[in-house]
Amino acid sequence: MKKIQLSNGLRVVMEQIPTSRSVSFGIWVKTGSRNETPEINGITHFIEHMMFKGTERFDARAIAEQFDAIGGNVNAFTAKEYTCYYAKVLDEHLPIAVDVLSDMFFHSKLDSEELAKEKNVILEEIAMYEDTPDDLVHDLMSLSVYGGHPLAYPILGTKDRLEAMDSEALKAYMTSHYTIDNTVISLAGNIDESVVELLERHFGQFSNRGTSGPLEVPVFQDGIEFRKKKTEQNHICMSFPGLAIGDDLQYAMVLLNNAIGGGMSSRLFQEIREKRGLAYSVYSYHSSHADSGMFTIYAGTAPKQTKDVLELTKEMLFDLATNGMQEEELRKGKEQLKGSLILSLESTGSRMNRLGKNELMLGRHYSLDQVIERIEKVSMDDIDAVLDRMFGTPYALAMVGTTDKALNTLRRNEFVALRSN
Repeated sequence: MKKIQLSNGLRVVMEQIPTSRSVSFGIWVKTGSRNETPEINGITHFIEHMMFKGTERFDARAIAEQFDAIGGNVNAFTAKEYTCYYAKVLDEHLPIAVDVLSDMFFHSKLDSEELAKEKNVILEEIAMYEDTPDDLVHDLMSLSVYGGHPLAYPILGTKDRLEAMDSEALKAYMTSHYTIDNTVISLAGNIDESVVELLERHFGQFSNRGTSGPLEVPVFQDGIEFRKKKTEQNHICMSFPGLAIGDDLQYAMVLLNNAIGGGMSSRLFQEIREKRGLAYSVYSYHSSHADSGMFTIYAGTAPKQTKDVLELTKEMLFDLATNGMQEEELRKGKEQLKGSLILSLESTGSRMNRLGKNELMLGRHYSLDQVIERIEKVSMDDIDAVLDRMFGTPYALAMVGTTDKALNTLRRNEFVALRSN
């Protein structure tokens, strides 16, 4: 891995992979729905869409044709704390990818006519999301945990806020947030030293400087959110405090998540799906942010089975809170994590993502050997420290379904005393 700065101070992180014939190239911007206000919720995602709607040189169709003509892929995504525009192409076509993406980044027209059409596209995206309860419940979960904090804002925004946005609002937001300090270029694949000159030519004129204001640190709330919908299943989430990006216990949390519901051999999957047949989809995951995190368990099950699923989940959590994780689970988890990590790095896209996100959110990088060493060092004491954080406060709940009767029977502080004794 190599890190440089262009003449204007723009950060570039790159990894040369001579055995690859592809290159993945990404422009990362440290802004997401967390940086919005209630009045402009959804603007970051809207800007991401509008970047593909045309520049002075390329209209929307021409942008797509540029990449289709070389067999490449181009796309983007918006998250809570960052946005990424990326492409994957053959190494010989990297100059085309850099040319088109940089033109989109600096010279998107944000045309009023295209703006109106794209609003409708996003409104359809919001409607589709609302019609997908197993997605919607996770937004409700963020609301339960973060309340009125910006981390609870939906990335897509809302219909009313979206309809009020115009080109000037998008341009003003970009001026404030699309700055040199907030931006990182990442590349991985078959590249050489000539890539620096290529990037200098296309990004050296970037001069928008600025310093982002301080972020409000969220407080974990033991909220409960219910959305009544006519569904075949109840979709339930249960969340506990997690860890911030870069926390020293991050790998302990990953290993704990794997044991609870991170795979087919996990406790939840084996007990609820394989042994009891009470759910098709049951899993857990951990979300990390700059200064906070949340650990979430999800299950989708028939209304008549909801109580049983919740009781089994609680039993598993009681056992974890009182007895901790088993040594064999920790050993297997380390091997699983190392394997998945190494396999994930076989693509240039995953390496580009890792480089860009680490630089943007942490400002530091670990080699594969260093990461494996950190995984191996995770001890039972580390696992216990994570459990203390998770069960140190009442948990939060969210549900989309026909009735919230089963939720109202839960005592959300029931695990706290188990870890404090």
